[in-house]
Amino acid sequence: MLFTVPPLAGHVNPTVAVGAELAARGHEIAWTGPASALARLLPAQARILPAGEDLGGGYAELHERWRDLRGVGALRFLWEEALVPLARAMVPGVTRAVRAFGPDVMVADQQALAGPLVARRLGVPWVTSASTSAELTRPFADFPKVGEWVSGQISGLLAEFGAAGDPGGRVGWDPRFSERLVLVFSTPELVGAGADFPPHHAFVGPAFGARPATPGFPWQRLDPARRRVLVSLGTLNQAAGARFYGAVLGAAERLAEEVQFVLAAPPALIGAAPAHVLLQERVPQLELLPHLDAVVCHAGHNTVCEALAHGLPLVVAPIRDDQPIVARQVVEAGAGVRVRFGRTRAEEMRDALTAVLDDPGPRRAARRIQASFAAAGGAAAAADRLEKLL
Repeated sequence: MLFTVPPLAGHVNPTVAVGAELAARGHEIAWTGPASALARLLPAQARILPAGEDLGGGYAELHERWRDLRGVGALRFLWEEALVPLARAMVPGVTRAVRAFGPDVMVADQQALAGPLVARRLGVPWVTSASTSAELTRPFADFPKVGEWVSGQISGLLAEFGAAGDPGGRVGWDPRFSERLVLVFSTPELVGAGADFPPHHAFVGPAFGARPATPGFPWQRLDPARRRVLVSLGTLNQAAGARFYGAVLGAAERLAEEVQFVLAAPPALIGAAPAHVLLQERVPQLELLPHLDAVVCHAGHNTVCEALAHGLPLVVAPIRDDQPIVARQVVEAGAGVRVRFGRTRAEEMRDALTAVLDDPGPRRAARRIQASFAAAGGAAAAADRLEKLL
C-alpha cells in the first residue's frame, strides 16, 4: 500500500493509524510526498519516497502568504498556489515511487492530486483518503460559480497531464473521488445523517495514530478543582490568532473561579499569562483530552474529531477552507457552539463556553457522536476495506 499525502498534519495523521494497522497485518507500507515535511509527521521507521520537494517558493513561504486570507480569496489561493502546483511538483516523484515500490493499491489523499493522476497513468488501483468530509457534502451547492471555478481548476490540471479521459473514452473524472473506495474518517452522526452517499463511501470514523512526542507538559499544574478547557488553533493558524487569543484571555478572566484554560499558543503573542491559564506553545493533545471538559478550536477536522472521540463539546471558530463546513456539522449535530474568529469578544466567548459546559445538551450530543466513532471501527475498519481490494 502506498499512501500519497500532502505535507499537512491533518491529512497525514489518519494514514499513520491505517498504515500501522496494515503493517501489523503483514502488508508492506510506504508514503510518498514532500520528504522533509513527512519526516516530521510520520513515525521514525516510516518508509518515505520523496515527491514534490522542489515546489517553487517552498511550503513556508506559501503558509506566510495564505495565513491571513479568508473566504473566496483563501479558496483561490488554495487551488492556484497550493493544490495544483503541488500536484505538478509531485507527479515525477510519485511516478518514481510507484515504479520503485510497485504498490497493489494507492491510497491518495484528496489534496494530493498527483496520486490519482499517476495511478491512472500506470494502471494502479487507487482509493481516496477523505481526511475531511467537507468535499463530500456539496460545499458549493449555494455558490455554483465557485463550484464551476474549482471544476475548471481540476479540468485544467487533467488536461495538462493528458488525463482528461480514460481508456473507455469517459471525460470529466474527478481525482478527489475514487470510484472504487472513499475512506471517510468521520460518521453520518457528524457529517449529517440525512445525506445520501454511494455504497463505496466507507464511513470508518477517525483514525488516530502515533504522534511525535511533546515533552515537558506540566501535568501537575492541571487544577482538579476547576473544569478544564483546551484552546487550540492547530499548527498553521496560531500566528493569525492574536485578536482571538485576546477574547480567550478575557473569557478566562471572567471564568477564573470555575474554569482553567489550557492555551496552546505562541508565548510571544500572549505575553504574561495569568496564573489560571496554562500557556504552552505545544500540547500532547491526544493525551490531554481525557483530562478536559471542553475544547475551543478553529473547527479543524482533526481536532474536532479528537474532541468528539472523547465525548467533549466544542466551541468552534472557523477561519477558512473546510472549517466553516465542519463547524456547521458540529452545531447541527448539537455538539457545540460557533463563534466568530475575527470578531469574537470576551463576553461572546464566555457565553459560548458557559453554554457548552453548563447545558447538558452539547455533551449528550458529543457522547452520541463518540459512540458512533467507536462503532465505526477507525483504522481497523479502513484496513478491512482496503484488504478487500487485494
